[in-house]
Amino acid sequence: MPAPKPLGGRRVLDLTNVLAGPFCCHQLAHLGAEVIKVEVPGSGDLARQLGSDPKLNEALMGVSFLAQNAGKRSITLNLKSDDGKEAFLRLVATADVLVENFRPGVMYRLGLGFDHLKTVRSDLVYCAISGFGQDGPMRDLPAYDQIVQGLSGIMSITGAPDTAPYRVGFPVADTIGGLTAAMAVSAALAETDRTEPRFIDVAMLEAVLATMGWAVSNYLIAGNPPRPLGNDNVTASPSGTFATADGLLNIAANKQEQFEAVCRTVGRDDLIADPRFATRLARLENRAELSALLTEALSAEDAASWETKFNEAGVPAGRVMTVPDILAAPQIADRGMVETFANVPGVGRDVSVVTPGIKLDGAPPRVSDPPPELGQDTESILAELGYSPADIAALRDSDAI
Repeated sequence: MPAPKPLGGRRVLDLTNVLAGPFCCHQLAHLGAEVIKVEVPGSGDLARQLGSDPKLNEALMGVSFLAQNAGKRSITLNLKSDDGKEAFLRLVATADVLVENFRPGVMYRLGLGFDHLKTVRSDLVYCAISGFGQDGPMRDLPAYDQIVQGLSGIMSITGAPDTAPYRVGFPVADTIGGLTAAMAVSAALAETDRTEPRFIDVAMLEAVLATMGWAVSNYLIAGNPPRPLGNDNVTASPSGTFATADGLLNIAANKQEQFEAVCRTVGRDDLIADPRFATRLARLENRAELSALLTEALSAEDAASWETKFNEAGVPAGRVMTVPDILAAPQIADRGMVETFANVPGVGRDVSVVTPGIKLDGAPPRVSDPPPELGQDTESILAELGYSPADIAALRDSDAI
């Protein structure tokens, strides 16, 4: 059975670029919403020119675009032209949601701010994603993922004491901002009796801080600023990354019984009663010594063998894998997280992308169409809005589309 579509019948206008906004609308599309991507004529979303395949970038179908735009329709509109604005306002009248990630004030300068759009669609959910929010002293500053990572404190606690600060190896701030926006939009759509518009202000900086939970709370509540610990767990030892005979293994022995199981599994029962390691606090204070002793024992076998033995002993453990490794692993490969579109127009080959990573009634969500070529749906969408072929030709002649 296909997955249900809880947002079926909802129309979302996606005015966003690159990652945070497109990732938000990627979630909404997979939940069943009809997502119409409103793009600049000629160039479209900047992500169309980004990615590790130069030929796809030249074709305006860059990998960065393909990754989070499946299932969307694309219309090109020049929002600086009067005719383009008129077509856009007709489109807004049919929409439930609008998502944009321009700098604060851009939509108002175009004459298309929330105060105007809510007169066109009285129950519009308007979601603005920005680096720092719609107010405050930093609101007008440009925000990129790495800038937000640095400002949020993520980088200050990523890496080891002698290597930090490090950026997280993927655009975590953009992604968290997109997920936060999708959650907020979904919540607004769940207000079944709502008749008034909603304005959602998503600041990537605040969204990231909200997900830093324990790191922030250890300072706010206990007065302890977080510090970089590399691959060690801040709360327990032995809980971190350990070398084996052929690779790295993560072990999460957070409980006393798990520590004891680790010792027995590696054949070092003597460590259980060692006063340096007998209690949680003692193990934290003597983490380096304990890690060295365990690493010596772990060198006897490979990571896969230890992974099996520890998990069978009740100790959470897992190898440190590459992206190709985990995508090929049955746990991912067999659960339907990756969806593939055959011979995608503009790409000329099959395209595989990851879905939101959920199952609804046992089925992963799916969209029916691959990522769109720039403006491929312009004429069909305009026709749905009541434009005749002659009207559409006139819009094209005036560079409004």
